[in-house]
Amino acid sequence: MLDSKTFFLIKELVLTKKILISSHGYDELAEDGIFLTDVLASIEEAIVVEDYPNAYKGASVLLLQLDRDHNPIHTVWGVPKGKSEPAVLITSYKPSPTKWDTTFTRRAENE
Repeated sequence: MLDSKTFFLIKELVLTKKILISSHGYDELAEDGIFLTDVLASIEEAIVVEDYPNAYKGASVLLLQLDRDHNPIHTVWGVPKGKSEPAVLITSYKPSPTKWDTTFTRRAENE
């Protein structure tokens, strides 16, 4: 797991319910049939796949999380630039096995 200050902050914000779901985030949850409760419940066990501490709109992270059936979910969480809260769920999706390795933590070679 990558050591990420952004993930540490996001996890604390989610656990204290200081969150915001972007409209795109809601759309993507619905499109892939992902329950927000699963995303929130699995934050403590999430694995940092990619860390973007200097992203234009604010620090963000791509996480591997699991749904209630232990299927992989990728989520992107961020914190608005210049702020310390809230944790914003930017997007979520079920990762494609053709685009990721078998652990869903590394992009496939052909990507």
